[in-house]
Amino acid sequence: IAEIKGVGVINHIWVTIAPPPGELSRNDIIIRMYWDGNDYPSVESPIGPFFGQGWDERYNYASLPLSAGPENGTGMSSYFAMPFGKGARIEIENQTGKTINAFYFYVDYLEMTKLPEGTGRFHAWYNHSLTEALPEGETEWSLTGPQQPNKKGDRNYCFIDTKGKGHFVGINYYVHSPTPMWYGEGDDMWFIDGEKTPSLIGTGTEDFFNTSWCPKEPFSHPYFGYPRVNNDIGWLGRTHVYRFFINDPIFFETAVKGTIETGHNNNLTLDLATVAYWYQESAVMLPPAPTQEMRKPKPFINHMDMHRWRDAWRKAKGNDPQLWGNE
Repeated sequence: IAEIKGVGVINHIWVTIAPPPGELSRNDIIIRMYWDGNDYPSVESPIGPFFGQGWDERYNYASLPLSAGPENGTGMSSYFAMPFGKGARIEIENQTGKTINAFYFYVDYLEMTKLPEGTGRFHAWYNHSLTEALPEGETEWSLTGPQQPNKKGDRNYCFIDTKGKGHFVGINYYVHSPTPMWYGEGDDMWFIDGEKTPSLIGTGTEDFFNTSWCPKEPFSHPYFGYPRVNNDIGWLGRTHVYRFFINDPIFFETAVKGTIETGHNNNLTLDLATVAYWYQESAVMLPPAPTQEMRKPKPFINHMDMHRWRDAWRKAKGNDPQLWGNE
């Protein structure tokens, strides 16, 4: 959708697509951006999650660098500065197997003769994983067994892993929980400049996103928020959280690996996707992108699933006719 020669900075992108989500999956339309004549992208993500729309859903979303506006999240915008010194290219790949009836866009940029010295290159990487519970089970809050500390972060979910000099500026975090239990006891852990032990360790997922005490209400701030929350019992279902480190970037000189636990000590099975945003001294190759099959959203857990769980629990308890549910 864009082939730009020379030197400059892309400072605004706007996109809208038809048919809407539900008929045409924005989780299977891929946006890639190439800087300085490279044959590899330094931005690669499904277009919905890149702009702040998870799971092929649509909803309004407002932050400083990214937005998905009326009607109902269909107008997607980016205000990230995207410098280039030897040309820029933006491509769209349709992996839906369906026709895109309409794809309208603006790519606005400033032409320059020379970039300021030290100007970095914009990067964005989408990752997605169905995380694995511990062998002893989902022991969150010690409800079903004792919890152990996570000292090394070996099994943490990874949202950025890159080598070079730069600074991390933000993340969109899309979590689908198949349990009503709180999904956010996991701490963020940062391995900076080749560290074997993380030097930055957070105190919980909601704390990392500037919130507190297990929230589930919509909230929007230029730098952080909850544009989409679940409406199910507890924290069952889908939640979208974001944070941008505009005034407080995380700097690295030679490398950075940003990770987060999936529940305390990674005890929960979660369907988790992220888009991380950062700048580096030069445009680098991204880690491998998740395949279309890996990106496929998991279905909702519903009342019938819960009733089957109850039936299995009743049978495990001897099928007493007056079993209530909290025995």
